[in-house]
Amino acid sequence: MSKTVVEREIGGRMMRIETGRVAKLASGAVIISYGETAVLSTCVRANPRPGLDFFPLQCDYREKLSAGGKFPGGFRKREGAPSEKEILTMRMMDRPMRPLFPEGFIDEVQIQCWVMSHDGQNDADVVACCGASAAAHISDAPFEGPIATVRVARIYTDAGAEFVLNPSQAQIEFSDLDLVLSGHKDGINMIEVGAAEISEADLLEAMKFGIAEGITPILELIEELREKCNAPEKRMGDLALPSDEVMEVVKGAIYDELVEARKLKGKQIRNDKVAELREKVLHEHFSLPESGDYVTYKAAESRRKDAVECFRKLEKKITHMLVAEHGIRAEGRGLTEIRELEMETSIFPRTHGSAFFQRGETQSLVTCVLGTIKGEQIVDGLMPEYAKKFYLHYNFPPFCTGEAGRIMGPGRRELGHGSLAEKSLLGILPSSEDFPYTIRLVSDITESNGSSSMASVCGGCLALMDAGVPIVNVCAGISVGRFTSSEGKVTHVTDILGEEDFFGEMDFKVSGTVDGITGIQLDLKARGLDLDEIETIFEQAKAGRLEIIDQIKAVLPEPRADISKYAPRIMTVKIDPDKIGKLIGPGGKTIRSIQERTGAQVDVEEDGTVFIASVDAEGGLQARAEVEALGAEIKVGSIYDAKVVSTKDFGCFVEIAPGTDAMCHISELDTGYVENVEKVVKVGDVIKVKVVNVDENGRIKVSRKALMGEPVAGKDA
Repeated sequence: MSKTVVEREIGGRMMRIETGRVAKLASGAVIISYGETAVLSTCVRANPRPGLDFFPLQCDYREKLSAGGKFPGGFRKREGAPSEKEILTMRMMDRPMRPLFPEGFIDEVQIQCWVMSHDGQNDADVVACCGASAAAHISDAPFEGPIATVRVARIYTDAGAEFVLNPSQAQIEFSDLDLVLSGHKDGINMIEVGAAEISEADLLEAMKFGIAEGITPILELIEELREKCNAPEKRMGDLALPSDEVMEVVKGAIYDELVEARKLKGKQIRNDKVAELREKVLHEHFSLPESGDYVTYKAAESRRKDAVECFRKLEKKITHMLVAEHGIRAEGRGLTEIRELEMETSIFPRTHGSAFFQRGETQSLVTCVLGTIKGEQIVDGLMPEYAKKFYLHYNFPPFCTGEAGRIMGPGRRELGHGSLAEKSLLGILPSSEDFPYTIRLVSDITESNGSSSMASVCGGCLALMDAGVPIVNVCAGISVGRFTSSEGKVTHVTDILGEEDFFGEMDFKVSGTVDGITGIQLDLKARGLDLDEIETIFEQAKAGRLEIIDQIKAVLPEPRADISKYAPRIMTVKIDPDKIGKLIGPGGKTIRSIQERTGAQVDVEEDGTVFIASVDAEGGLQARAEVEALGAEIKVGSIYDAKVVSTKDFGCFVEIAPGTDAMCHISELDTGYVENVEKVVKVGDVIKVKVVNVDENGRIKVSRKALMGEPVAGKDA
């Protein structure tokens, strides 16, 4: 294949896709660049592994720090395990691409994207997603794409609000919307949103903008690449689909009973009955022979395996039929009915904030921790390093689904669900100026049957209020599913169960307040959604979340008036940046001394902002007084309680503030004649002095005599 290049201006910058020069042994490979950010994207299709019964798509994304002229941190100077950002990008790549491969296709498909150049402004995640789509589209894999992925922000200028396609790092910092959108010629098939209470109407306008300005021209560019590079014809291969004959046997044996089983209320009762029917049809019609040759046994084993798949497909078809044609859901709920809610706050005595949230058979325990600047999470990568003052950790243990699975660290699913809940709640948090705390939420899912990420949002909001965080609005989240009948009738349902997610076509999660949307995540198995359908889903989700918000407010109407007695109290002091060195002292001696004496934690920022945190109020106030004294400008006339640190023949030196000494001449020690300094003061004495002079070199002279007999009204004269 000869080198082929296509390019087009997208969002004010040139997007360039090249193939035919690098990684020629891959099934498809491109170098896609946007601005000065470049990503190598490859797609390899290989023969299926024996015994595989699912599509083993692998999507991998790695940010090589050399792309931005950086060294990896630590002793091992090479990239290691993927970061959270890389894992979330892998999910962003996988979710819109996986449904666009044919049912029954189980060949190995591996997509790898490496960031090779990074300009520090154009985030490589959406560029890599477009590159992955292009690499798959020019391969012989039966990928029914291409797709394009873009980011849309909204910034405010003198002319008003305007949407920006693929915003730069500088632009995204001033945006109230972070929308990632994937789509193809037939509609949208992946949405991720983090926003500051954006209205449904404005979000739809942002999507229209993203489609017109980004998705459509990028799709045309990828199609142009496929045509110009003489890409191979798509090759379907052998699809792992059960035979029609096996499906007829399964359907004839248990169809009516399976319809009734799908109507049973209660997850465990329903699952037990479905499992009983599965075993019945396998035992009666697809049992394995106890005698005979190996070939006969393997043929029977293959038919039995096909029967299991036919049973699953039949259960899925029945679920769609019941919902779309008859409006019947598992558990007998209405299409927009939300399961019973139960909520409670302050369930743990020593946490800073805690909440219990249950919706049907989905349950979350959420705890909130309030901390200081030392609790911030430093995020480093190809984009500029930054500190996160709010983060949410989501845990999904095996017992929450009644299983005894592997106990391990968070996987891609946990990181994805935690990220969605985090983005959803970020939009309601107060500014760091109003509430200078680092906030950590931990959502532990203790039961799961449908949309535990939305339970984390609701429980997280309650835990924040219980901790006394002055959130700007109450936030809740709900999921909407989609079912299609055999005649093509589409039905949307609110608050989907786990099995409705499994058998359905969509899991559209929407979080927000009464004033707007704060978070969205769309997982879609159907081909795509148009904007009219998305508008309908928005309205249904809004009704659901407003219902939940009303019930949250009934439990806790507003944030508690004060934070927990176990949380640190943070006070803010502003000092002259030139005096930061004085506060810290040589080798950190001064600031360490303050912390050891008071028990408070003192953190200083470069602009002179000092954060003083202490669980003990008295210690915090003492630390604040000492910091203020250190940072105060010494003025003539100011009065201090000074400690005598040394005596000389000509007078004594006193410490009027930590690290600040002044000289009191012998003539200023008393109203009369002083023959010997030590007859008036000794080292360690605390005396009241008044500043009488500060020379041009900063040397301070004080007088004890000036205050003798004078009443002291306050610190300053």
